[in-house]
Amino acid sequence: MPGKAPTQDPACCRQESLLPLPAQPQKEALLVQLMKALAHPARLRIVRVLLAQQDCIAGDLQQEVGLAASTVSQHLKQLKLAGWVQGEVDGPRRCYCIAPEVRQHFHKLVKGLL
Repeated sequence: MPGKAPTQDPACCRQESLLPLPAQPQKEALLVQLMKALAHPARLRIVRVLLAQQDCIAGDLQQEVGLAASTVSQHLKQLKLAGWVQGEVDGPRRCYCIAPEVRQHFHKLVKGLL
């Protein structure tokens, strides 16, 4: 009900009921890296477009995302640095796609978070 404070069961909040979490600094650093790259709406949109189409040429991305070529290029660079995107340059064409292993890896990392 809106405006009503939720009731809490004091037993669920006892310190001794919390399990110690194992330290996973490498996995946590990778998850942060991947999530940080998605923190910008344009980069999230680019990833969603690439996931839906499996691969793409940069020109097509401009139309899909609605941004200038230079802006799309900057965002693609950030996504490549984070590990989300891989691409090839073939003369004037640039073909980008989601790195094959990143989708499953990201899913596992987020699942491990929850």
